[in-house]
Amino acid sequence: MRAPAPAWAADLNGETIEIVRATLGSALLDAVDQVGEVALYVERTAIVDALAKLRDTPGLEYQQLMEIAGVDYPDRPERFEVVYCLLSLTRNHRLHVHVATDDVKPVPSVTGLWPVAGWLEREVYDMYGVLFTGNADLRRILTDYGFRGHPQRKDFPLSGFVEMRYSEEAKRVIYEPVKLAQDFRNFDFQSPWEGAAYVLPGDEKGMLPEAKGAPTPLKADDIAKADAARSPTQAPKAGSEPYAKNDTTGTAKTGAGDADPGNAAQDKPKDSDVVPTKGGGQNQ
Repeated sequence: MRAPAPAWAADLNGETIEIVRATLGSALLDAVDQVGEVALYVERTAIVDALAKLRDTPGLEYQQLMEIAGVDYPDRPERFEVVYCLLSLTRNHRLHVHVATDDVKPVPSVTGLWPVAGWLEREVYDMYGVLFTGNADLRRILTDYGFRGHPQRKDFPLSGFVEMRYSEEAKRVIYEPVKLAQDFRNFDFQSPWEGAAYVLPGDEKGMLPEAKGAPTPLKADDIAKADAARSPTQAPKAGSEPYAKNDTTGTAKTGAGDADPGNAAQDKPKDSDVVPTKGGGQNQ
């Protein structure tokens, strides 16, 4: 017989906080109930012991480490927070454990409690630069080899420091410093190409209004100058060019009004292209 799944224990948040306060003692800095979930703030040096007690204490039993996330608060003395997301299968309940640190003070690794933390800590290190002591393989995991900086820091430029492209000269992929025509952080979404140091072919057409009185962002004197620079419109050529005459308005040399246009004896060729046979006609 299949056992029923436990109900969601959101109504037990207050009881959970009481058990946590009694279990962690001085290692617990604060415990709050936020948006229906429990958030625990733990001393950095006591994180391993605190998480072990949250996993093994009856009444808590948070067996699974679901995620380790990083948060950046640049205005704080300890700007980073490492957040451990725990799940209790027996109680169907989740909570978050927060640890504050900076880019110098390392956080003890919890790979001894959950081996999956090895990859999760590498991700936080790669994105934020938080160090973890006890992680035997603390390398970058998402960025490329030789990457400089940590992308999720709020002072990291969105465009990065280097860009990658294929060089026809070197016949390989190369890295070079990013070169932007404008400051990426001051991007103008109303005029995204404003400030570019080049003119694309065809941009000059956009400087002229479509017609007299058409809406245009140009000033009156600019419109006058642009209108004066417009090239004169040419009359359309005959549709049967190159065989038709350039001037189709006259009737000269058209044969109109001639008694035998092109059929007189003097108009026929002297040497015929077809030589009749002895039988008479050319088809005999």
